Amino acid sequence: MKVLAFTDLHGDLNALKEIIKKAKKQNPEVIICAGDISIFGDNFAYFVNEINELNTPFLLIHGNHEDDALIKSSERMFENVKDLHKAHFVKNDYLFFGFGGGGFSLVDKEFEQIATKFKKIIFKLKIKKIVLVTHAPPYKTRVDAIHGEHAGNKSIRNFILDVKPILAVCGHLHENEGKEDKIGKTRVINPGFSGKILVI
Repeated sequence: MKVLAFTDLHGDLNALKEIIKKAKKQNPEVIICAGDISIFGDNFAYFVNEINELNTPFLLIHGNHEDDALIKSSERMFENVKDLHKAHFVKNDYLFFGFGGGGFSLVDKEFEQIATKFKKIIFKLKIKKIVLVTHAPPYKTRVDAIHGEHAGNKSIRNFILDVKPILAVCGHLHENEGKEDKIGKTRVINPGFSGKILVI
């Protein structure tokens, strides 16, 4: 499967144009945004509509510059948008999970509760190809290293170690845009605001 993933556009029109250009050239089967497509909701509907018009499933979570209510409203307004926060999406034999917001804590008890729900869905659906989308980066990787320390989330890292998704997409720390790492066999990436085509 070919995925176009991006994060932290923060209302940058040039970045949006780059995303659309990549999508039209590469024809991904799914488009993912790991949060902060806007700056506190400014021009949010315009940005989402531009990607919605690509007629590709658009999996969206909120960052720390939006809230989930805004994402939910876009899911109602635009036919190709899927609010992935605390939810799942199945495409072919791939299972996508999402958790938005945050980015400022080492431990997230709310995520840990949702992780239990995610595990039950995995058990029920018996799908092995799993993709996790979070705004916060997992702890102790190249994507959460900043100022000589790790600022990511341990709860997310533990979920990755337990479930072993094939891909974990995150954002939040702009300094690490475009960086990749691995947790076990899981590919972890901050695709940045210009986006990356990922073949999984």
